[in-house]
Amino acid sequence: MTTPERLADYPAFRRYWSASTVSGFGSYVTGFAIQVLIVKTLHGDSTDVGLVNSARWLPYLLFGLIAGVLIDRSRRLPVLVATDVMMGLLLVAVPALALTHHLSLIVLIAFMALFGLLSLLNDAATQSFLPRLVPPGLLTPANARLDQSSAVAQTSGPALAGALVSLLTAPWAVLVDAVSYLVSAVTLAPISVEEPPRRPASFVDIRRDAVEGLRWIYRHPMLRPLALSTHGWFLCSAITGAVMTPFALNTLGLSPFGLGLALSTAGIGGLVGSLAATRLGTRFGAGRIVIACRAFTAASFALIALSTAHWSGWLVFGAGQLLLGLSMGAENANEMGYWQEVTADHLQGRMNATRRSINRAMIVIGAPIGGLLGDTIGNRSALWTAAGGFLIVSAGLGASRFRHARATISVPAQSAPREEPSHRSDEGQSRSDVQRP
Repeated sequence: MTTPERLADYPAFRRYWSASTVSGFGSYVTGFAIQVLIVKTLHGDSTDVGLVNSARWLPYLLFGLIAGVLIDRSRRLPVLVATDVMMGLLLVAVPALALTHHLSLIVLIAFMALFGLLSLLNDAATQSFLPRLVPPGLLTPANARLDQSSAVAQTSGPALAGALVSLLTAPWAVLVDAVSYLVSAVTLAPISVEEPPRRPASFVDIRRDAVEGLRWIYRHPMLRPLALSTHGWFLCSAITGAVMTPFALNTLGLSPFGLGLALSTAGIGGLVGSLAATRLGTRFGAGRIVIACRAFTAASFALIALSTAHWSGWLVFGAGQLLLGLSMGAENANEMGYWQEVTADHLQGRMNATRRSINRAMIVIGAPIGGLLGDTIGNRSALWTAAGGFLIVSAGLGASRFRHARATISVPAQSAPREEPSHRSDEGQSRSDVQRP
């Protein structure tokens, strides 16, 4: 059988892509609404924003390794559907608590921790499920397609969120995300894909499998520097996440709607970057693209730190967001395509959950640090500190072997046969041969 070289020939991926687009759109609304809710509704400061962000990612630190083992031993589609439903129902609690006047910072922290636990399982299953839907040569284009949808959602989501927050208040805007998760679950449920049966695990199995996942990442000559660099990236990102909203609302004087419009420019940049990601990866290689994009991320936050409480300063803030979107859009598909391609199917869950759990641990650490930095040395200085950190992250990765990393990217055939593709459920050897230093 000749494998089609176009994503359009994989109906299961089209459904998966649709579900991801819907839930991603809602997530941008909630991410914005929660930040505004803390600052404006609950009258919190940068430290409070950092604490809530930290609680959101705490389950990744506590249970990330176990989650990866469980995902590798489970059918991934049922996990996706179940967690989508539970997250949708959980999000309904925010306006319900607000209506009964029981919404407080402590309650919101507890809510975000529970939401983070469900998100941990969903994330590990989502990124591990994609390699079962398309062949290795289409992983980078598939991730680019997902990023394009995410960029469109990022472009319109914050602006819509700003309008919804202004009209309905922040708690009620969260309902949009609740509906999006439920729609995602309904869209994913009919997917037909062959998956290995569930394998029960004992404590000894879980420990052995977790160690195997850690060894795979941190002993791999190309994945180790990439993982360590990404951990540093998330630490810096957590600092910016804690101070960005207070900086924009309180220092620059932007309204929630104005901030939503400014953040939408990152979505425009993300769309452009993701559209170019496959071509850039083919020409320069995944390694060089990831390194360059992380340097551009440093530049983007330098621009944001330079912005002032004036219309010209708001334009600088928007330009920083645009550059941030460009760098992340071009980087993500190349990075994720490489991770997924060099990792065997039976290690996908552990690979994704392990690296993501440690990345999120960096948020747990970095978010409170960012809040404290913002409240002590000022939000602008905290942004400058993060920009310097991003530059160090890029330079460190550039000095490693990862700069030579390349992933296999299929070029669409002019007349590919329209045969029904077979789903990938094998547990073959890892594709470490795609490294071409």
